[in-house]
Amino acid sequence: MRIAIDAMGGDFAPAEIVAGVAQAAATGDGQLSLVGQPEAIAEHLESPCEGIDIVPAQEVVLMDESPRSALRSKPDCSVARAVELVAEGNAQAVVSAGNSGAFMAFCVMRLGTIPGVHRPAIAITMPTPSGHRVLLDAGANVDCKAEHLRDFGLMGSIYAEHALDIQTPRVGLLSIGSEPGKGNELTKGAFELLQNANLNFVGNVEGDQVFTGGCDVVVCDGFVGNVILKSSEGNFSTMLGHVQASISKNVWLRALAPLLHRPLRRLKQQFDYAEYGGALLLGVNGVCVVSHGRSDARAMMSAIAVANKAVETEMIDHLSSAFAELVSVS
Repeated sequence: MRIAIDAMGGDFAPAEIVAGVAQAAATGDGQLSLVGQPEAIAEHLESPCEGIDIVPAQEVVLMDESPRSALRSKPDCSVARAVELVAEGNAQAVVSAGNSGAFMAFCVMRLGTIPGVHRPAIAITMPTPSGHRVLLDAGANVDCKAEHLRDFGLMGSIYAEHALDIQTPRVGLLSIGSEPGKGNELTKGAFELLQNANLNFVGNVEGDQVFTGGCDVVVCDGFVGNVILKSSEGNFSTMLGHVQASISKNVWLRALAPLLHRPLRRLKQQFDYAEYGGALLLGVNGVCVVSHGRSDARAMMSAIAVANKAVETEMIDHLSSAFAELVSVS
């Protein structure tokens, strides 16, 4: 198995990206291709490093650059070359922590979408008291139609079953009330389509259920999903800061600090994006992992593990089969 990694994408590239790839390579699980400026990569890569090769690409897409501009004017950028390795069959997956809009645009243009999929979606894994659940879309599509949300439900269900080992995943539609008639025109239309789809659809779920119980897959449009993702990151960071500040100000709590360190560390790990590494862009005809722009070495190593899991579980084949069946009955 070979995974292509955009070495130049991300706030801390290439240093942290290269470090994460080196750590992943040390596990001996497959071949890793670092795509980018060879001289910049070599500065941070111990040579020789078994299991890693460098694929040259001289251009870099900036984090705030227009995806349209990148597609038009940077054919030799690192993210494009990394995606091309998958398109040419020279890699089985691609990972990037760079400009997510440009990454998704290159993935759709070079790999295409799975027949029957209207729009690809970003599927993120979120922690719950009893395990994990999938939320999609987390930002690929800010404007959606009802059939797009139906597709998201199907893709999320397949992902939860094969990547998270959840049998018969429960699919919920994010809305402002649990009653079937609640929501806007989009969610009302999606409710009917999801209800009639070959899914374990449990109906509407409200915002508080995203982090508690009730379903294994949460479906929403990319605008709402991205707001939930960023809000949850900021909210957890703020709460953890308040807890740490309260401990430091209280003499009795400071005395208990050694006992509190381990449970607080477990809690931080549970909600830390670096533990999950990246999110699959479901619906494109290849395994593509969108990593956090602030990815460090640990986050990149986790993202590579996400890509490995998707390849090993034959995620693209499962999605292709499901949408072929959907197209045949529609």
